[in-house]
Amino acid sequence: MKFQIAKETLEAESKAVRDQIKHLDKNFDKAVSLMKNCKGRVVVMGLGKSGLIGRKISATMSSIGVPSVFIHPSESLHGDLGALMKDDVAIMLSYSGETEEIKKVLSALCAMKIKIIVMTGKVKASVWKNSDCIINCGVEKEACPYNLAPTSSTTAMLAMGDALALTVSRLKGFTRENLALFHPLGAIGKRLTMQVKDIMRQGKQNPIVAQNSDVEDALLAMTGTRIGAAIIVNKAGKLIGFFTDGDLRRHLQKDEKILKKKIAEVMTKNPKTVRPEMMAADAAKILKEYNIDNMPVVDKTGKPLGILDQGDLLAQGIS
Repeated sequence: MKFQIAKETLEAESKAVRDQIKHLDKNFDKAVSLMKNCKGRVVVMGLGKSGLIGRKISATMSSIGVPSVFIHPSESLHGDLGALMKDDVAIMLSYSGETEEIKKVLSALCAMKIKIIVMTGKVKASVWKNSDCIINCGVEKEACPYNLAPTSSTTAMLAMGDALALTVSRLKGFTRENLALFHPLGAIGKRLTMQVKDIMRQGKQNPIVAQNSDVEDALLAMTGTRIGAAIIVNKAGKLIGFFTDGDLRRHLQKDEKILKKKIAEVMTKNPKTVRPEMMAADAAKILKEYNIDNMPVVDKTGKPLGILDQGDLLAQGIS
């Protein structure tokens, strides 16, 4: 019973989001143009649940290169309208528009000659007559069993807001580098800024073994660092192979005397490697693609600089 209710809710809300595709019309196009050419900020306004959605949309815009601020309609009528500038564009979120605060704020915005974009489920409501464009966010029904509590409608409005924000961001040429600048901390910041050299094991934590060493010697070097892998180098100090505790287990099943063999006989030749300047998130994709736990980090000449370990990536929130 519980799962059935949850399933019905998710199906209703996912349908509401999909249905928004048919609302991508000339009004959406005009809203994008107004925002893209805005020389000020995108001021988002909304009451109640629409206000909560508006805060999220405004925050998303600011994080992807569309300067935005949220202003509460009620507060705006008591002085906060003074925060608006002539080059701003306003987005008003209201499913019905049937509140006195919304009506009064719209009149004030018109008097200030601020461009107004409306996101609503009632596109023909008379309150919107002086707006510049009206984006339809209407839904067939709420996920609420009584078709009353804002559920599907707020989800649809949030999705449409994301579509609007991301469209404008892309057209303004927002880049990955810009995103990194706006998110210096946290998981997003790490994924965008952290390089392999920032996280790789190096120095004493980077076991390097000569090619003429026994497997037993390599195992001791690996155990001392607890990384479970060792880099094998030739006389010139260049990488020629890689040996992991997984390799050891596989070879032990076939040969109990493996510890006395030369490491060059059992190592993985031509292993996957990464450069120190590669983004850590991109390196994580390589580990995942080839289902390996770690790999050597080498310079342009092939000399090993360190080992990148999946556990260290996960510890930084990169996967």
